[in-house]
Amino acid sequence: MSKKIFTEKEIKQLSKNRYVRSVSSKGITYTDELKHFFITEKEKGKFARDIFEECGFDVDVLGTARIQSASKRWQKAYNKDGISGLRDTRAGSSGRPRERELSLDEKNARLEAQINLLKAENELLKKIRLAERRLKK
Repeated sequence: MSKKIFTEKEIKQLSKNRYVRSVSSKGITYTDELKHFFITEKEKGKFARDIFEECGFDVDVLGTARIQSASKRWQKAYNKDGISGLRDTRAGSSGRPRERELSLDEKNARLEAQINLLKAENELLKKIRLAERRLKK
C-alpha cells in the first residue's frame, strides 16, 4: 500500500471516476472493467501511467508508486490465472459469514447438497473397500 494519504478533495475527485469502486484516505479499489482495459492496453505496449491518464485519473493524485504497484499486481495475476485472476473476490467468499436466517428453500438446497456429498463419499468408500478386498485375494 502506498504511503500517500488522500485528502477529502482527492477522495471526492477519485470517487467520481467510473473506474473506481471505492476509495478511502489510504486506499482505492478499482473496477474489474479498468483491470481488463489496463491489461489489453498494456499488451499493446502502452505505459501504465498513460493508461491511467486515459481513464481519467490524475497521476499526481494517485502517485507513481501506487500506479506501478497496481500494474505489477494486475500483470502478475493475469499471467497466473488469466482474465479471471483480475476479478475482485473479496465480496464473494472471503470474510466473516453472514448471520441471517435462511429461507426454507435455501435450507432445503443446502441439505440436499450435503446429502449428495455424503452419498458420493459413501460410494467412494465402497469402491476403496472393494479394491482392498481384491488386493487381499
